Amino acid sequence: MTTTHPTTSHPVTADDRTLDAAVERSNVLDRLIDEQAAAHPERFRVLTGDRPTGPLHVGHHLASLRNRVRLQQRGVETFVVIADYQVVTDRDAIGDIGENVHGLVLDYLAAGLDPERTTIFTHSAVPALGQLVLPFLSLVTDGELRRNPTVKDELALSGGRPLSGLLLTYPVHQAADILFCHGRVVPVGRDQLPHLELTRQVARRFNARYAGGQPVFAEPEALLSDVPLLLGTDGTKMSKSRGNTINLRDTADETADRVRAARTDGERRITYEPARRPEVANLLRLAGLFTGESPQTVAERVGDSGASGLKRVVTEAVNDGLAGHRARRRQLAGDPASVTAVLHEGNRRANEVAERTLATVRAVMGMAY
Repeated sequence: MTTTHPTTSHPVTADDRTLDAAVERSNVLDRLIDEQAAAHPERFRVLTGDRPTGPLHVGHHLASLRNRVRLQQRGVETFVVIADYQVVTDRDAIGDIGENVHGLVLDYLAAGLDPERTTIFTHSAVPALGQLVLPFLSLVTDGELRRNPTVKDELALSGGRPLSGLLLTYPVHQAADILFCHGRVVPVGRDQLPHLELTRQVARRFNARYAGGQPVFAEPEALLSDVPLLLGTDGTKMSKSRGNTINLRDTADETADRVRAARTDGERRITYEPARRPEVANLLRLAGLFTGESPQTVAERVGDSGASGLKRVVTEAVNDGLAGHRARRRQLAGDPASVTAVLHEGNRRANEVAERTLATVRAVMGMAY
C-alpha cells in the first residue's frame, strides 16, 4: 500500500521518513536546550560558521546569526569557525580574504555575539584542527565522498573541470571542524543533513576502529532552522557569488536599490501563492521575517498597491529590522584593533581545545611518542 506525506500528498519515500525523524530529533533537542543548557552547557556545545567569500546578507542574519545569539542567550557554549581554508575548495583565487574575515567578525559582534561566551576563530589559525583531517580521511571512502550532495553539485556545475582534492574531501574537513571541539549541536538547514551524517559516521568509525569502542567523539545532532529558504533578488537561490543579495553592511539607500531591482510579476493584487508567484512570495516572506508577520498578513497589507507597494513594504521592513545591527557595525568598524583582538583571543582558545583533542587522538591511536 502506498502512503502519502500529510503536508504534500506525494508518496512517502525513505528520504521523507529520514527528514521527519531529523525534524523530530531537532525539536526534542531544542526543548532539552531550553531545560538544561544553563546548568550543563557542555552537553550542547555548538559548532557553526561561515566561509569568508564576501559580505554576509539578510539570509545569514535570519537563518543563522539570530539563532546563534538566541543559543548564546540560553547558555549554550558556541564555537564559530571562519572557514578561510575552505574558500579555496572551489575557486582559483581567494579574493580579499583579510577584509572578508574582518567583515564577518564585525557582523558577528554587531548581531550580538559576545566574545566572552562565544569563541570566534579562523580555520587557518588552528593547525591541530587540520591534522585531525588525516586520520578522519582514513574512515571515509572515495564513493561516499562523491555521493555527497555538495560534491555532486559542484562536479555537475564544473563543466568538465577536474575536481580538486580539497573539494572532494570538503565534507571531511567539515567533520574535523565539528569534532575538534567536540561539538554536540550543529545548526543546519535541511539540505545540509547529509554533511552532518558523514560527520556522525566519522565519529562512529573512529571510536570503533581506533578507540576500541570507547566514545572519544560523540555523534553531533542537527538543530534544524525553521527559516524558509530565501531567493535572491533575481529569483534564484540567494548567493554571494551571484550578487543577488541584500547585504547586512548595505546602507538604507543601497537596500532600497536592491529591493527595487527584485523580480516580481505583472499582477496588481499582491497575494501569497508560492507555487504560482514564487518571486512575490519570496518578498512577502522576507518582509514577514523582519516584522514578525505571516506572509499572508503582509500580502493583505499591501493589497492592490502592486509590486511597487510590495517593495516599499519590504524595504521598510529590512531597513527597520537591520537599523540596530548597522549602527553597531559602524561603531565597531571605528575600532579595528578591538575586532582583531577578538579574533586573536578566539584563535587562542580554539588552539587550546584543538591541541587537547589531537593529543587524545594520538594517544588513542598509539602515536603519543
